[in-house]
Parts: sequence; C-alpha cells; structure tokens
Amino acid sequence: MSNETPRAGDLLVRTGAVVFLVGAVATLATVAPLFLGADPLPPVAYFVCMLMGVGFLIAGAGVLRSVAEQRRQAREAASGTAPAAR
Repeated sequence: MSNETPRAGDLLVRTGAVVFLVGAVATLATVAPLFLGADPLPPVAYFVCMLMGVGFLIAGAGVLRSVAEQRRQAREAASGTAPAAR
C-alpha cells in the first residue's frame, strides 16, 4: 500500500481507464463475429466501441489536470508563497 495522497486528476485517469477497457471489450465482442462467421451484433454494440476514445480523452484530461496542478505547486514553491487551503 502506498503512502501517497491522491493527486488532482487521479480519479479522472482511473475512470478513463475503466471506460477505455469497457470500449476495448466491446470492440473485441463486435469484431469476433466477423472472424467466426456469425451474425454481426446490433448497431448499439458498435456505438459502445466508441467508449475507447471517450475513455482515452477522460484519462488525457486527468493527466493534463495533474500536470497543471504540479506546475502550480512548483510556481508557488519557487515564489515562496504558501499553498492555498482547500
């Protein structure tokens, strides 16, 4: 177990990873019938595949938020001001 405190953006990255994995599983499920010679899945399954991109964007937003927070903390440390209480 880690003693690190959660940083800004960590929840977005984790959420994005879960959404991405759901989309990846849906993609495998929609492509499999094409190789197995089975009937294709309904169109809604193809829309669920789009969650891969959505998850990637959510995780990217979390990374950008984390970077912005670290830059803000570095600027505050360099200027000698105390961080604002949250």
